[in-house]
Amino acid sequence: MKHSPRSLPLSNSFAALPDDFYSRVAPTPFQSEAALIHVNRAAVELLELDPACAQDEDFVHIFSGRRRLEQGAPIAMRYAGHQFGHFVPQLGDGRAIMLGETTNSKGEKWEIQLKGSGMTPYSRMGDGRAVLRSTLREYLCSEAMHGLGIPTTRALCIIGSDDKVYREQIERGAVLTRLAPSHVRFGSLEYFYYRNKHEQLKQLIDYVIEQHFPALADAEQPVLALLHEVISRTARLMAQWQAVGFCHGVMNSDNMSILGLTLDYGPFGFLEGYNPRHVCNHSDHQGRYAYDQQPEIGLWNLACLAQTLLPFMSEEQAKDALNQYAGQYGRHYRQLMAAKLGFEIGDETIHTLVERLLQHMQLAQTDFTRLFRELCNVERDSDAPHDTLRNMFVDREGFDAWLSDYRAALRQSAKPDAERQALMKRTNPKYVLRNYMAQIAIDKAERERDYSEIDTLMQIMQRPFDEWPQLEHYADPPPDWAGEIEVSCSS
Repeated sequence: MKHSPRSLPLSNSFAALPDDFYSRVAPTPFQSEAALIHVNRAAVELLELDPACAQDEDFVHIFSGRRRLEQGAPIAMRYAGHQFGHFVPQLGDGRAIMLGETTNSKGEKWEIQLKGSGMTPYSRMGDGRAVLRSTLREYLCSEAMHGLGIPTTRALCIIGSDDKVYREQIERGAVLTRLAPSHVRFGSLEYFYYRNKHEQLKQLIDYVIEQHFPALADAEQPVLALLHEVISRTARLMAQWQAVGFCHGVMNSDNMSILGLTLDYGPFGFLEGYNPRHVCNHSDHQGRYAYDQQPEIGLWNLACLAQTLLPFMSEEQAKDALNQYAGQYGRHYRQLMAAKLGFEIGDETIHTLVERLLQHMQLAQTDFTRLFRELCNVERDSDAPHDTLRNMFVDREGFDAWLSDYRAALRQSAKPDAERQALMKRTNPKYVLRNYMAQIAIDKAERERDYSEIDTLMQIMQRPFDEWPQLEHYADPPPDWAGEIEVSCSS
């Protein structure tokens, strides 16, 4: 059965928790007329909405916060967090309001959250608004990550306005409708732990287990089992980020999902010229969240989470759980990188090949995505130089030696060329959401109210492994001006 937004069956299990966990707050409508900027048809299907509903006035009014859903119980969630390594005891949804949750016919639960919908008790001197620029970036990237097969929040639509929002400059206001099975973060648990509110902390843990990990309720120690599960999910997520060259930019503990989702897209970026020390966030002056630091920061945040669970387990149990992270991350990463080279098993020989390749890439600042996609075309039985690949490197003789060893390894343990190459092209994306692409879409939307570039990028990013012959130029090297783009925490 297809629903209209007004008939969407809505509840709010989080709002059934005591008031300590949130504040009840209604969205603040735009002062100017709101208008639909873009709708994600894939997310429309997730919620089992009628595809035609986006054309209705109701759609714009509901997802801009002007019209309240009768079954909704809008709330702003409360949490704390470690930001750039420093604990901040009072954070929360400063510009996001959860309308409620719906469950589709597949049994999938989706919380519906309006981001940029006005002030809440947690806005901390802010205006509670989002700008079209940042909203568009999150909208596009959450779908791009889903297209890459990486766990992420999703986005339903962007509603825009002519309201002026003041950041570094005056910008147009917008609201993003974000979807996730849960928006609970590591910082949600930190909030109660550091206030010594262990009863509420246990309520939140029980809620997470009941709603999202019901099988853990039968474990001998459900809280310890939860920690192990979150560690496992986070280790895999970090490996997936690294394997596609994704940089999050602000890995604070309040931006870490208890479900292992990619959460809160701000100054993100995908690697272009390979530099393991790349920092995508212009505000991160110390490089805390550099690309090569992300796996370690994942563990650091998990240690923050484990700290909050100490009232319910011993320190030794928590340490033993955390000690599993490095091995899990390493196994996932090696396997993913082996698959990028066309191998089923990431043994030590393959790992050495990967490391040697990355060293050559770092020396030449080789484009991460283009390099691995071009590797899909290598023929294992050829001895000829591969000029397209060779020209991506400074030490070309060194790369020739690597390529010879790579072909030897392919002959020994990989599938026949045609089968392997097809698998590699389903592993190595041809397209990623480069910052310059998002910037072009932003410029067209802001200056010309032309949203056609959003259509094109959504089409490509939902199927980034396909060839898209008519859109081949989106796989080209970034233009020179792309290097001038700076993204920061305000992005």
